[in-house]
Amino acid sequence: MDIYSHFRKDEKDFIDYILDLKDIVENQFIIKRTSFLTPREQNIMMSIIGLKGQLGVKFNGGLENTERKRGIIYPEYLPVDESDFMLTFFEVKYPTKFHAIDHRDVLGSLMALGLKREKFGDILIKDNRIQLVVASEIASYIKLQIKQIGKSPVDIYEIDKKDLIETGNEWIEKKGTISSNRLDVVLSEVYNLSRQKSQDFIRSKNVQVNYKIIEKQDYLVENDDLISLRKHGRVKILSICEKTAKDRLRVVYSTLR
Repeated sequence: MDIYSHFRKDEKDFIDYILDLKDIVENQFIIKRTSFLTPREQNIMMSIIGLKGQLGVKFNGGLENTERKRGIIYPEYLPVDESDFMLTFFEVKYPTKFHAIDHRDVLGSLMALGLKREKFGDILIKDNRIQLVVASEIASYIKLQIKQIGKSPVDIYEIDKKDLIETGNEWIEKKGTISSNRLDVVLSEVYNLSRQKSQDFIRSKNVQVNYKIIEKQDYLVENDDLISLRKHGRVKILSICEKTAKDRLRVVYSTLR
């Protein structure tokens, strides 16, 4: 069976990217590093490389519970350490008495530099502290260019990994049933919305799946998808499995406490 048939059509380019890295590692016996990957991309990479064989896979995003992580494909006999991931950690200092900065402000400032989203990982925010996990190859550029976030002047300085803040996000597992895995149906279940309200949110571009805006109500949700509904939080789809006696699908998902 064609490997692409196991995944979505719009994931073909990413699959090709991982297959190319795999070929290089197999043929040249070297370590290859990815950009920051979403949880869905990490699972695809694991599926392609496999858990058994001549190659190994590791991920690192700074902290264990970060979502976006860099991956490494390596020959099993080669050692891999922290430095191979090429991660740099920054803390953002700003006048907290006079300004408030949120996640959207930080993301907007980074994207305004012309950076691709896969070049930096999670943005950690807790108690007015802001930290960034970025690819080391762009670290000096970020430090040089970012002098303001939102309306606040900022200073950015490098920190050690041990100084990263735990944001305290706790995911709570829940279960439900759905008539199908269409996006509008899943939204209704996991956010406790009417079907019409779910469709309205999709049409108004308020829904993302794996960090991409989805405008199709019949988009099919799959295991490991991360759904985000503006102003309603995020939901991880852990599994969509066998039908119940009433011919409905069981869905297991988690939400932030």
